[in-house]
Amino acid sequence: MADDRDLTFNQLAPRQAAIPDPDIDMAAAMAAEAHARDRRSGDAVEPLRSVQDLEAVYDVPVQVAAVLGKATMEVSQLLKLGRGAVVELDRKVGEAIDIYVNNRLVARGEVVIVDDRLGVTMTEIVKSERV
Repeated sequence: MADDRDLTFNQLAPRQAAIPDPDIDMAAAMAAEAHARDRRSGDAVEPLRSVQDLEAVYDVPVQVAAVLGKATMEVSQLLKLGRGAVVELDRKVGEAIDIYVNNRLVARGEVVIVDDRLGVTMTEIVKSERV
């Protein structure tokens, strides 16, 4: 049942923004992070020379997911959902969304509109230790 906290998609008023070409920036950031992590672990590491060193992996496909939020519910609740149902997520309006690459959290960002499509702009690169 909707209440005064529920928002329609149009009420979110996303910002208009251009999405930068993330290929070089994201690849360089991820390579630099991996390089720093290897140096901290004491492994022998060849120094990064340039972004051109990454050309060998440019054609490797990766899965990118932008997660707006999550919800937990019982199967009985799920089966009762119908057209127009609202599922409350664990995020607030304006809160950063999580960006995963191959099921690994790599960044946080904001939803933007580019022409007639949704997009994501990265606002923070997440630095995490690999286990």
